Amino acid sequence: MASSSGDDEFVVLVCSDPNNQIETDFSNEEIVISTTDFSTWDYPSTLSFSTFKIQAHRNRLIEESSYFRGLLSGSFSESCLDYISIQWQSETFLNVVRCIFGFRLDITSKNFIPLFQAALYFGVEMLLMQLKSWLSEASLSKDPGLFQIQLEDLIDIWDFGLELDNGFVQEICASYLARNFMWAMSNKIFKDTPYELLLLCIKHPHLTIDGEKHLSDALLIWLHSNTEQLERSSKTECEFFDILKQIRISLLPLWFAAGKRSSISFSELANESVDSIFKLMKVTPKGSMNVLGDGDLSHLRIRLTKYSKKVDLSGCPQITPMILLLSFLPNNHNSYLALRKTIKESASNFEQADGSKCQITQSLLPTLSFEAVLEVDISGCLKLPLEDAIDYFSNSFPFLRRVKAAYLLNFKMTTLYRLIQKCSLVSEVDITVDVNPLISSQLSVISSSSAVISVAPNRAYFVGDKFSMTSLYHLGPSLSNITKLTLEGRSDVCDSHIQYISKFCASLCYLNLKGCISVTDVCMANLICRCTKLQSLLVCHTSFGMNSVLALCNASPSFSNSQSAQFGKRPLDSLASNLQLLHMGGCKCADEASLLELLSQTQMLKSLCLRDTNLVDSALCSFSGSLLEVLDVSNTMISGAALHHVVCTNPGLKCLNARGCKNLFQPENTKKEAKISSSYSCEELFIELGRTCRLEEIALGWGLSYFSLQALKPAILSLRVMTVGLGGTLPEDSLRLLPTTCPLLESLVLYFQVISDCMIINILTSLRQLQTLALCYCLGDISISSFNISMPNLRILKLERVTPWMTNNDLVLLTRNCANLVELSLLGSKLNSDAQCIISNGWPGLISLHLEDCGEVTENGVSSLFNCIALENLLLRHNGSGIQRNFILEAASKMPMLRQVALDVCDAKEGDFDLPDDADRYSLRSVKIARCKSTRCNVGSHFADTTRKPVHRETLVLVWNSTNVVRTVVKERL
Repeated sequence: MASSSGDDEFVVLVCSDPNNQIETDFSNEEIVISTTDFSTWDYPSTLSFSTFKIQAHRNRLIEESSYFRGLLSGSFSESCLDYISIQWQSETFLNVVRCIFGFRLDITSKNFIPLFQAALYFGVEMLLMQLKSWLSEASLSKDPGLFQIQLEDLIDIWDFGLELDNGFVQEICASYLARNFMWAMSNKIFKDTPYELLLLCIKHPHLTIDGEKHLSDALLIWLHSNTEQLERSSKTECEFFDILKQIRISLLPLWFAAGKRSSISFSELANESVDSIFKLMKVTPKGSMNVLGDGDLSHLRIRLTKYSKKVDLSGCPQITPMILLLSFLPNNHNSYLALRKTIKESASNFEQADGSKCQITQSLLPTLSFEAVLEVDISGCLKLPLEDAIDYFSNSFPFLRRVKAAYLLNFKMTTLYRLIQKCSLVSEVDITVDVNPLISSQLSVISSSSAVISVAPNRAYFVGDKFSMTSLYHLGPSLSNITKLTLEGRSDVCDSHIQYISKFCASLCYLNLKGCISVTDVCMANLICRCTKLQSLLVCHTSFGMNSVLALCNASPSFSNSQSAQFGKRPLDSLASNLQLLHMGGCKCADEASLLELLSQTQMLKSLCLRDTNLVDSALCSFSGSLLEVLDVSNTMISGAALHHVVCTNPGLKCLNARGCKNLFQPENTKKEAKISSSYSCEELFIELGRTCRLEEIALGWGLSYFSLQALKPAILSLRVMTVGLGGTLPEDSLRLLPTTCPLLESLVLYFQVISDCMIINILTSLRQLQTLALCYCLGDISISSFNISMPNLRILKLERVTPWMTNNDLVLLTRNCANLVELSLLGSKLNSDAQCIISNGWPGLISLHLEDCGEVTENGVSSLFNCIALENLLLRHNGSGIQRNFILEAASKMPMLRQVALDVCDAKEGDFDLPDDADRYSLRSVKIARCKSTRCNVGSHFADTTRKPVHRETLVLVWNSTNVVRTVVKERL
């Protein structure tokens, strides 16, 4: 049909979708629409037709599309026609037309590629601009969920850009992946990321990661998953593994680098990393000049971008103020010169000739501010002066909200006050240390003494307490924003510190005082009354008792230790009624009456721990809550009937620990509460658990049997953690069925069970996600064949009194099949001194090692075990009397993360061990040295002599905190 002239003349675009194979009647296969009124378009209905006709202004098409410009205004035969046939995907072409006529499209990662292809084909510059604008905006998003570019779509877009050789698209994809790398690496299809995209991403200046470990993990996972691609690729193996060289190995956590020394693909870099870490740890401030040198310092810069939300430096003892400041400076030569100049000026003010005391001032340097950073973790950063670090954080992380500084004994309470003052927006602080091993109230103390420790003069950096506790307390700062405070294990925290916290941290919602043995019950009660917003309270192994319970149960905002404060009154607005988490395990100061009163008012609780308390049936039955998800009543005197009562009213229970409850399935006492049915059967508890709960963790002993496990089946289909303790009797058939009963099991701990090779093999071959396996004091015959199975996911292995036959050859097999262990405990075996080398070579990344009664492992002293440089917990007892006298000092210096050591004088080559002072202890928190005495053992009348058998006599325990060291001798073996 010939066209007529005029500005408003229309052309009809007849679009057919070549991919639409739906056969319909002629009357229903096409629709006519017009560009004059987009609002009348029924978009979904239009797309249901295989063909549609669009009446469009000819001039608009010519102006906005090079395709239609050439077609309608050139010498083509179609230029004089009113009908033009288009073969294209319907939805995409409709969007192209809408864009041509000024309609803003809803672009997503799903339609980006087809729209881009159409924009290029039809030459619609306006659409190309919209697409590029959308892609740019999406790449700038700090939240991957805000914009709709999922990783699979990003990979498709990258491939599309690579095919077109479009540098803009490739750069945007790499930038987006770099900024959201932490999100991407957790995606299941991260392994499908193209090599070129991944390489460009990790070289991008906006690469944002929490810590260097995360980048290393991601790259190793990618390499492992792309082995076949590597074999098919024209690239050499070295080219692919060159990607690992982008890792800043000097900034890896020590435990991570040590563990990767056994990795085929990472061993060389891991060894370099370990060497670099130890070199940095030995650097004094004066020596920093040599470290800085004159070259590029990028390998020492912590990756920080304007998109960084978390900085994870945990486990990095090599981090110093110099590294922090270097990371806060602009990445250019002038900044490096400024840092060198500052260090040089500081060197002239050294307090000692060797330059052991130094403070680098941040104000003299052009440091940057990273406003997106909300969280910092410096746990285990031994070389970092905390006061200086706080100053740096307050300047460079102005919106910091969460600080974790665990296992740093030099983090004093005055340091906490400084943090609260300097970083006023901080709301969560965690300064956990290991709980004092002398927390049990049942210990028999022979003697105890303490001594104040002095600041070690040979520390590489030194910053004294700039404010005393008294001066800080009277400064009168405004109320802090602290809502979550963890002081776990801080035996140096006393009443005066808690008074400060209660005065200036009135907004506390979460408080962890576990193991704070120096805080009195009255002081805790005062704090509870002041901090009326408390919802979570963890006071395990403290003096938490009747006064604190009264404070929780009292409606009055102020606590009074007067005779008027009594149990029995139950105000609706008590602090206890708002608690959602209460952990008070080991608190013997709370009697039965106070527990009854407390539990009767905690109806909102979701997590409750009453382990090893004076809990009885009447108190547990007084609990009126129905929201419990976690319940720990282990080592208490409760009965199964009382526990059944709680289970019935809390169907959301996910974690249950009733291990060590000897009365759980005993005959009923005559003095039963009315709430408990006298016709209760012990099996009713398991039937009720199976009927109402979906458990994720369970720990039981007395009363657990084949029949009870059968009743539990519906409740444990999603079980992840299972512990069977003393009193539980699961026959081999039950244990063999565990993989089908609990297919998601990740941790299995068995005490005093009957085991066999068949049972162990079945468990290990079926539960491939198992991460923890503990077989302790079990009966039955097992052999090394039980462990002749590859278990790459196993991280913790405890074999205690179950492998008396184990030799060095068996240990070698274990290292091959359980290559990724981080915790190993062997009790009772036939190893010799070569086992040290087997362990250190097979598991160089161990953080916990317990060897007891393991033959002659230490008969010739300890040497190879020092190669387990990341150890945090070490126990060596009754393994041969060859351990050198200075072993503790040597271990602390060669294993900088070592916090707990346990030995036996029986193994001392010279009959005793040298004890470290504060200058030599490095990270040591506690040292336990057991001492035995010999007793005569008559082996029969046929022998003329008798043998002597070592029997435990006493244990010396040294415990350090931020202010003193406590030396205690107890009768018990710890």
